Amino acid sequence: MPTALPPLPLQTTAALETPAVLKQLTRAHRQLAELKGVVGTIPNETILIDTLALQEAKDSSEIENIITTEDELFQGDALAAQFPTLATKEVHSYAGALKLGFQRVRTQNFLRLDDVLAIQATLLESHIGLRTLPGTVLKNQQTGEVIYEPPQDPDDIVRLMGNFLDYFHKADTDENAPDPLVRMAILHHQFESIHPFYDGNGRTGRILNLLHLVMHGLLDLPVLYLSRYIVRHKAEYYQRLQGVRDVGGWESWILYILRAVEDTSRQTIGQVHGIRTLMQETKQRLRADMPKLYSQELLNNLFRHPYTKIEFIERDLGVSRPTAMKYLGTLSDAGLLRKTKIGRTNFYINEPLFKLLGS
Repeated sequence: MPTALPPLPLQTTAALETPAVLKQLTRAHRQLAELKGVVGTIPNETILIDTLALQEAKDSSEIENIITTEDELFQGDALAAQFPTLATKEVHSYAGALKLGFQRVRTQNFLRLDDVLAIQATLLESHIGLRTLPGTVLKNQQTGEVIYEPPQDPDDIVRLMGNFLDYFHKADTDENAPDPLVRMAILHHQFESIHPFYDGNGRTGRILNLLHLVMHGLLDLPVLYLSRYIVRHKAEYYQRLQGVRDVGGWESWILYILRAVEDTSRQTIGQVHGIRTLMQETKQRLRADMPKLYSQELLNNLFRHPYTKIEFIERDLGVSRPTAMKYLGTLSDAGLLRKTKIGRTNFYINEPLFKLLGS
């Protein structure tokens, strides 16, 4: 039988914020606050959105067994419509969905159901919308056993999604509301339990995690590398998710999410520090050895696109094609970029950045 999923809130704050949860909350918030500050040291936000968000897209997709390599990932960015694999195309669709959601949260400071539908439609390049037909069940991939049957009635799905979004926007000043990181854990579990779509529920839910952090001021940019932790602890992710349904294991689930926030915040801090250091080193090299070539726009381009090309230089710097070719040739000759040819197109790889992002 379908699960009669109760609306949010599910339990009292005291029941959810146990001593173990409160202790882990302190560590998670400390790392997240540091990440928020470090992100602000990168002068152009698109650098992080176009690199770290793409990495988050890669790992979130990997949870659903959509696998792409680092090379394919950044080649896809440079090749645009000519993606090297179907998996790469799907990862880039995820990144597009994340950027769409971030843009809407930033401009509106709220999310409507139509926005969630737009995020999922961008992710799957399909406008099927919420489930309207019965028959969706979640099975154990090894045994085929049905482990969970989400709500089936279309009216229930719409009602539960309305309740989900009300809780998503819960004011942080509400004394009866749990900490926003605890709410994020609750929201993620509820969204996956509603399972509102025929496909893309996990990936859409993980996008909503980042948007919740942005909307409640815990991050300014959606660059937390949260899915990397889930990839590395995938079995536990599904075990804790199901444990709430089976035995009410909220503490274990919330602790899992909070550890993911702490761990991935620390890792992302390291990557942002690394990007900033590489940018400073490249800037000094350009100013010292190629002063006529240097501009902040050129530096931003080299760190926004680990694989750059003539068209990107033309667009970002507003220069002619011959000038863009000259710039890239000079950078390649100086060893700042490595030139490679894929098909008929020359690409110029920022190898230190590429290695950092793949570490």
